[in-house]
Amino acid sequence: APERWSRVVGAGLLLLLQLVLVLGAVRPPGCTDPRRCTDPARRYTPDWPSLDSRPLPAWFDEAKFGVFVHWGVFSVPAWGSEWFWWHWQGAKLPQYENFMKENYPPDFSYADFGPRFTAHFFHPDSWADLFKAAGAKYVVLTTKHHEGYTNWPSPVSWNWNSKDVGPHRDLVGELGTAIRKRDIRYGLYHSLLEWFHPLYLRDKENGFKTQSFVHAKTMPELYDLVNRYKPDLIWSDGEWECPDTYWNSTGFLAWLYNDSPVKDEVVVNDRWGQNCSCHHGGYYNCKDKFQPETLPHHKWEMCTSIDQRSWGYRRDMEMADIASTSTIISQLVQTVSLGGNYLLNIGPTKDGLIVPIFQERLLAVGKWLSINGEAIYASKPWRVQSENSSVWYTSKGLAVYAIVLHWPEYGILRLISPIATSTTEVTMLGIQNDLKWSLNPDKGLLVFLPELPPSALPTEFAWTIKLTGVK
Repeated sequence: APERWSRVVGAGLLLLLQLVLVLGAVRPPGCTDPRRCTDPARRYTPDWPSLDSRPLPAWFDEAKFGVFVHWGVFSVPAWGSEWFWWHWQGAKLPQYENFMKENYPPDFSYADFGPRFTAHFFHPDSWADLFKAAGAKYVVLTTKHHEGYTNWPSPVSWNWNSKDVGPHRDLVGELGTAIRKRDIRYGLYHSLLEWFHPLYLRDKENGFKTQSFVHAKTMPELYDLVNRYKPDLIWSDGEWECPDTYWNSTGFLAWLYNDSPVKDEVVVNDRWGQNCSCHHGGYYNCKDKFQPETLPHHKWEMCTSIDQRSWGYRRDMEMADIASTSTIISQLVQTVSLGGNYLLNIGPTKDGLIVPIFQERLLAVGKWLSINGEAIYASKPWRVQSENSSVWYTSKGLAVYAIVLHWPEYGILRLISPIATSTTEVTMLGIQNDLKWSLNPDKGLLVFLPELPPSALPTEFAWTIKLTGVK
């Protein structure tokens, strides 16, 4: 590991490890009393068959759209990606080594970036207002990425957290307060591993047959996050090098579901061990930017980034790397049609600014949802998901929504799947008058879209046709 990192960790963590080893494995809060730990009323046991049987709290499926925030010390070099430290000193990629040689002194270490992570212009209420205007129903903030720096005063991240180094603020707590004042759900991203932590490297050298890092760092942090901030969602990551048995994932999740302060409402993803993705957990991510082609049988989420080449902010970002508004809305529509949630990422600067292009994209999504949200929020997949990849269906109650990604030739929309009845009515969200329609001679309906100039249409793209009284 880099020498300066050893100084960051210092003697504090080694002392903590000794205490942990003396006291035994980490016990979750509330389990110091053996009678409580063996409470017969507990519903879930620390194994996947039991944990996977837990119903997903309804709020998550109803939310549909969330904002992801990648923010940390990697926002200081802000070059390449949020994996800057690994690319520089782990993989030793030449372009990262050259970047450091050209821009920083020879003895500059990654730890030296810490004090430059100032968050000076971080105003949590402004962020929360933006996310509210974007139509987000939940927000997920990085509490700790693979670099190990924590955005809250973690008691087991000595001198490598936002209270001790950099902002001298509890970033996780401040944003959570602002988010919840606006009735938005609050999720916390947390990396299980840390690339260069000495205890993790020691466990790796031992073939992960020891769990010094898990007992001293990972589990204490997860319990602290839950008890301190009471998150609605835990977005776990950094699991890929080890099985869930190394991470003690099932033990933590059993406590989370049974005895934690958020046991009834909390949602988790599927990144709890190298054997878990797309198989175990609350809902499935499967992989970054996952997009199934057919309707999955399990609740899932697509996470993607406005900057298509990075999750964290980077100064070398170019417009060609930025997802267009039409692409973002198309992905949102397709994701929801296939039963998923859409989590759209931004990366703030080291100062805590959300750059204008990210704001513009988020506000554009919010504007579209202000018209079409009826077809998105709390919707369900219909019996047919799409037609010709240009029409995507959702449903809610007795209504069926056909979201049209491309304006049809001559303004005549051919819908094959809906079957008309004597009570069929057709409207466009954002337009007051009913639309004219007729039976398609072959099958389905012919819908005559309004003859309006583009500026008079409710949205620039992705128009929603509401159908009632159809089968």
